Amino acid sequence: MTVPSVPSAAPAPVVIDHDTDPVQSDIPPMDPLALAAQWLPGDGEDRMLMTVSTVGLDGNPDARTTMLSDFDGRRFAFHTDANSQKAAELATNPAVALTILWPGFTRQLVVQGTAERSPRTESDIAYHRRSPYLQQLAWQNTPEFARLPLPDRRAKWEEFLTAHGGPDAPAFAAPSTWAGFSVTPHRLLFWVSNPAAASRRLAYTRSPDGWEMTVLPG
Repeated sequence: MTVPSVPSAAPAPVVIDHDTDPVQSDIPPMDPLALAAQWLPGDGEDRMLMTVSTVGLDGNPDARTTMLSDFDGRRFAFHTDANSQKAAELATNPAVALTILWPGFTRQLVVQGTAERSPRTESDIAYHRRSPYLQQLAWQNTPEFARLPLPDRRAKWEEFLTAHGGPDAPAFAAPSTWAGFSVTPHRLLFWVSNPAAASRRLAYTRSPDGWEMTVLPG
């Protein structure tokens, strides 16, 4: 999967034509992956944030916000520290839900699926497409660093940057703890706002024969 660079600014709210929007249509599309590709940013466009929900090690639900690195038409990818809590949770139970909310609350996509570790080559590509700040964060975002007083954190951040040639230096290699996850969906729910009528959702569930679609209230 190719992973475009980190967004430099928040994307503008989506302008929806409710007379032609697929979710509002009387003849909804039957391919949810094609609809997801239509909704999500393409190569070179700003990445989106999403909420990643997992099953905690104690059995309770857990959630945090991260970046949707890529959607290749089949799988949804995100990246994190291999030592993070979500990585430990996914190693124990790969069930995951991704919630993507568009600016202005115009659209929402919920993906339920199974996560698996991405090949290192894919993770390295994603790392080098990230901003310098996020590349450095992958090295220093550790429990030990987080526990330091703010002046010490600032000093160590600057020390690391200086040791690697400063802000204009070429990107350094990804740390060994850099990890990617690909989510293969088995259910997708698309929601679109509608100021002139009640909103609704389209739910697509994977079956042996393909995708089954159900219309749900918003």
